[in-house]
Amino acid sequence: MATRLLLAELAAAWAARSGVAVAIESVGGVDAARRVQAGEHFDLVVLAAEAIDKLIASNHLAAGSRVDLARSPVAVAVRAGAPRPDIGSEDAVRAAVLAARSLSLSTGPSGTYLSKVFERWGIAGQIRGRLVQAPPGVPVGALVARGEAELGFQQLSELMALPGIEVLGTLPSPIEAVTVFSAGLPLQAGPGDRGAAARAFLEFLASADSAEAKRRHGMTPA
Repeated sequence: MATRLLLAELAAAWAARSGVAVAIESVGGVDAARRVQAGEHFDLVVLAAEAIDKLIASNHLAAGSRVDLARSPVAVAVRAGAPRPDIGSEDAVRAAVLAARSLSLSTGPSGTYLSKVFERWGIAGQIRGRLVQAPPGVPVGALVARGEAELGFQQLSELMALPGIEVLGTLPSPIEAVTVFSAGLPLQAGPGDRGAAARAFLEFLASADSAEAKRRHGMTPA
C-alpha cells in the first residue's frame, strides 16, 4: 500500500509513453505475499525487499529478478489540530509513545520494525493494551484521523496524502527506519509478449525518469 499512489502515477506515465496499459491491484503486503505463494498469476509484484527475497528463496519468484525501486522512510502522525509531541530524538519518541493514550501500527514492515523498537525499549508490555492494529490495507492515518489512535506510525508515503492528520516528521536517528521497496518477476512470464512488457515497465520503474515522482510521494530512488 505504501507504493499505491506512486505506482498509479507511474503506470499512467508509462501508458502515455508506451501505449501499454498497466492494471495495478494494491493490497496489504501480507495479503500480496500470500497470494503469490498461493500461485495466483501476475506479471510483476512490488513488495518490501525482504519479502521479495523470501519469495525468491521459496521459489515463488524468479531467481535474480529482484529490482530495487524506492527507499521509503517511516513517519509519525497525529490528528489534525491535536498537540504535536516532540519526536526530535529517540528519547523524545519514547516519551511520546509512553504519553499517548492510543497508538497505531501497520501490519507491514513499519509495524514490524516499531514492535521491535518497543521491545528493545522494554515498554512493549506496558503499551500493549493501547495499540490499535490497522487491518491489512487500511492506512494507519485513517485511524488517526478518526480519533481511534492518538499517535500513528507508518510509511511517510501513506501518511502524507491523507486528510485529517498532521505528519510530525520521520523517525530520528538512531531509530530511523527506511524500507526498500522492490519488484520481482514470476517464475513463468505471461502469454504472448506480456513478459517483455512487464520487464520494460520494470525498467521504467527503476529508471531516472521515475525519480521525481518518487520524491513527490515521500520516497527516494533506491
